[in-house]
Amino acid sequence: MGDKFNENLRTARECKGLTQKKVADAIGVAKSTYSLYESGNREPNVITIKKIANLLKVSADNLLGLEDSSDTLAAHFDGNEYTEAELDEIRQFAAFVKNRKK
Repeated sequence: MGDKFNENLRTARECKGLTQKKVADAIGVAKSTYSLYESGNREPNVITIKKIANLLKVSADNLLGLEDSSDTLAAHFDGNEYTEAELDEIRQFAAFVKNRKK
């Protein structure tokens, strides 16, 4: 699996304000199975990764650690969905996550 998949998965889920149970139900797996994904003790198949990425509105590459999340931030948060203040908060959180890796 990609670099830090389980950590990227948890961060993406928390950014959306979803519980593990809600994500598990939405992608059609048991909550215990999803929990194993986040703990790094089990790896989802490609179809499940696609379901997770679609639900959390992130790329599979981002979940797998194949791209830098700050490079694609604008692509995920464009339009009128968020205020400028909310976008600033999102950017700050992305910077926090990026710096946490160092």
